[in-house]
Amino acid sequence: MQEGIELYDVTIIGGGPAGLYTAFYSGMRELKTKLIEAQDKLGGRMLLYPEKIIWDVGGVTPIRCEKLTEQLIEQGTTFDPTIVLGEQITGLERQEDGTFILTAASGAKHHTRTIIMACGYGIRKMAKLEIEGADRYEVTNLYYTVQDLESFRGKRVLISGGGDSAVDWANELEPIAASVTVVHRRDSFGGLERNVTRMKESSVNVLTPYSVKALHSINGETISQVTIQHLENEVEEKVEVDAIIVNHGMRSDFGPIREWGLDLGEWKANVSEKMETNIPGIFGAGDFINHGSKVGLIAGTFTDGVVALNSAKLYLEPDANPVAYVSSHNDRFKEKNRELETVLAQD
Repeated sequence: MQEGIELYDVTIIGGGPAGLYTAFYSGMRELKTKLIEAQDKLGGRMLLYPEKIIWDVGGVTPIRCEKLTEQLIEQGTTFDPTIVLGEQITGLERQEDGTFILTAASGAKHHTRTIIMACGYGIRKMAKLEIEGADRYEVTNLYYTVQDLESFRGKRVLISGGGDSAVDWANELEPIAASVTVVHRRDSFGGLERNVTRMKESSVNVLTPYSVKALHSINGETISQVTIQHLENEVEEKVEVDAIIVNHGMRSDFGPIREWGLDLGEWKANVSEKMETNIPGIFGAGDFINHGSKVGLIAGTFTDGVVALNSAKLYLEPDANPVAYVSSHNDRFKEKNRELETVLAQD
């Protein structure tokens, strides 16, 4: 054992939906758990889209991403896992006893018996609009995410991009903006088919295949016009705008994790149906992984986390039950249920 460093049964790298639910389930399985997140807040990628409406989590009616994030954090910390924020893990070293030492960019060390990788696509940054001088408008009316829908009320909004977030923003803004124009390089859009159909059947002006060619400003501070170009005939036209939202996806980088020896593709790690990586004792969940039955939904990350944690439990204790008892019959919830019943009785 590494002297002076507390040993954990499970260390989860990543504090998004996959990591948070895995931390909760780890508590159900009575494992000593640590969760490490590179950002200063828990929530992962969901922090980028606080106003986005989430429809596809089982048993949860349509909910704003910000609220769902709050609930995931509350659930994930149910059993008081150790939470470390603002720490990017860079190094991995297996010890003679089979445990691991994780090293952060800060130099901090973390000792663990197993690891669950729930770090999504690694270090992620918004893909910027590749037009010279565009960055000067980021402090006024050029946006890469939507933090407050109300700030766009009554405005002429142009959205550049065709991913699920671009489609969702178009649908959310359509009732409150003066106009919404979506410019996309391809005729096909990402996102749920139902949402794409809703966008096309609404008053949203969908222009394909177009791209943003130039930004124009009357006062030098805010964008007042956008030149867009048809990608096939190269015809250009100008669109009057009050705001432009760019959704060109994310640029991701696994950084030093690529040096660990994991079986990594360009975007994801390959794992078995039990969420096992090619390194014994290291498992994966969420956007970080790829397997034959992978479901690309938030709900799918929960299943990933459960399977990964169960595999970690059996790795540590081969004779353990393969799954946790359901919460209605799990002793870990008896005291918590009594506390809840007391609160409900007082209400």
